[in-house]
Amino acid sequence: MPERAPLLRTLVALAVTLVAGAALLFGQPATSGPPQPLSVGAAWPNAQRGSIPSHLADGSTYTPGWFFDARTSAGTARTADNKFLRLVVLGPDETERELRRVPSTDRGPFSALTSEGDTLVWVETIKSKPQLWTADLKSGKPARRLTEDVGALRLYDSQYDLTVTNGTVRWTAAAGDGTEFRSIAVTGGPVAIQRITGDWGLSAWPWAVDGQTAATGATTLHNLTTGQEVTVPTGRRAVTACSPGWCEVVSLNADGDTRIELSHADGSARRTIAEGTFQTVISDVAVLDRFQVIGRVGPQSELSGNQELLVYDLTDRSTVLISPDAADIAYRGGVLWWSTGDRNSYVRNSLDLRTI
Repeated sequence: MPERAPLLRTLVALAVTLVAGAALLFGQPATSGPPQPLSVGAAWPNAQRGSIPSHLADGSTYTPGWFFDARTSAGTARTADNKFLRLVVLGPDETERELRRVPSTDRGPFSALTSEGDTLVWVETIKSKPQLWTADLKSGKPARRLTEDVGALRLYDSQYDLTVTNGTVRWTAAAGDGTEFRSIAVTGGPVAIQRITGDWGLSAWPWAVDGQTAATGATTLHNLTTGQEVTVPTGRRAVTACSPGWCEVVSLNADGDTRIELSHADGSARRTIAEGTFQTVISDVAVLDRFQVIGRVGPQSELSGNQELLVYDLTDRSTVLISPDAADIAYRGGVLWWSTGDRNSYVRNSLDLRTI
């Protein structure tokens, strides 16, 4: 047997050479189907990522509502005795800083969190009455109420529900057959009101977009500073959503599958970015004017409630797999977050898209 080893090695080497030669002569074997999405590590190796536990040190469930970066967030948690709901800032080392607490009889009292620099602003609803509150995280001073004069506040689960731009807080309120665009300085003062007819929501300042409650979505962008209006692309039996830079058109193809298209607000550069068992998973379109966040439902999604989380990058038209099994997907202010695991044991994961 030992004398056969050199012969076997020779035969193996010859086989490898023949296979390699065939590949050079005839090319690589053909592959079928669409290209597989890249992983986050392969596509964006320098992107900042983070993870936070589902429970704080005292065992209370923590639900983030805003990320300052991939590892620092603000969110809500109950007290250990379940008597209060708290708004806390959770640091990278899991240190906690409590900003507010309210009786737990007020369900979901903290919403629409947003920030500019070290200033955090949020909607606080007590006994069904919404107010605006703010905290300067750098100064360490207690949180303070900004105003009770919020009108018939509208929230659409968008990062633009409440915004802070150049020291001014903005939001929308219903007003008969129109919409009020309300604003107040983050330092306080009177509430300014601008009213226009129709059903509008805020987008990236100074733009607003209509169709917030319409079955077919948006048709027009309106500049709140100049009054300019832009008619946006729509489709037959489709739902349209827009930002100032891009519009998303979701429709069904001939096979009954979902087709997601993107184009500029003027209708140019239209392209199909996904087709099949895809769906939109956040309200905002082409975040940071670059990333379209989508989900893909798989065979186990009906049982688990989870789905593939993907991001389409408009700069190079690539699709990146963020998570193969994601739930509770959310986005605000440049950071995308989601949970992995099951209802009993899960982790919140985050990706700062601003670092790509």
